[in-house]
Amino acid sequence: MGEAFIPVGALGEGFAPEADILEPTDDLSGTRFALDLDGPRSLEIGDGVASWDGRTDVPVRVTSVRSGVYLVDGVVDETSTTFVLDTDAGLVTLVEGELPGLEVRAESAYTRVQRGDDPTGVSARIVHGAIGGSSAARHAPTDALVGLRNRYTYSPNEVYEHIYLTPDRYTWHCLQGVEQGLADTDRCHHIGIRDGLTLFVWREKIVPTLGLILIDLDGMRTDGKLFGNDGFDTTSLVNFPVGARAEILNRTTHPAASGPEQA
Repeated sequence: MGEAFIPVGALGEGFAPEADILEPTDDLSGTRFALDLDGPRSLEIGDGVASWDGRTDVPVRVTSVRSGVYLVDGVVDETSTTFVLDTDAGLVTLVEGELPGLEVRAESAYTRVQRGDDPTGVSARIVHGAIGGSSAARHAPTDALVGLRNRYTYSPNEVYEHIYLTPDRYTWHCLQGVEQGLADTDRCHHIGIRDGLTLFVWREKIVPTLGLILIDLDGMRTDGKLFGNDGFDTTSLVNFPVGARAEILNRTTHPAASGPEQA
């Protein structure tokens, strides 16, 4: 414990004991979905595996934080791949994330922002689509979390708070655990899945990390994962589940910005 940044592999070891994660579900085993995601695609789910885009029997974790909503998550060809399926509405969101290579990691955030890039080299591609020709309005960005300060208890040993500042920036702070005392403000994405249910994706800049969780403010819990490297290198990947009990600590609202007074 201490105020030192650690690799994602060490973070996973800290989260593992008594982790409050959802058990995988077999609800979708044997199901094939016809998806419209930038064109026709298919997703076939088996027992702990899934197949899509010519990739067969990729190991995946399938969970459901709310009835009718499923997270199908795995890693293929060093790409984090997550399908969020709303089987009731016939909607899907795909998130594909990649970690930076050595050359990008060696750059400072200052160098990156000088040329107009994000401070982080972690990438995320987010695509919204439909299942089986559904005409329902597709998932879309939301600001439902903006202004909230939430506390998340991942285990008896790991507690964090999140402050959702804007639709694309948030602050995390470790209150208890292997990162205790550490905090940072990072790039993020908020996607509305259902009322009270947000897909939250973030990309950390100091230790390259892709985080992805479904935040259910009806059930007051989360389900998702963290994706990164085992050590401070690019040679090994870790992709481990996370889940937490949620508490809303407070909500901050700001008056609408106004321009200068006219004479």
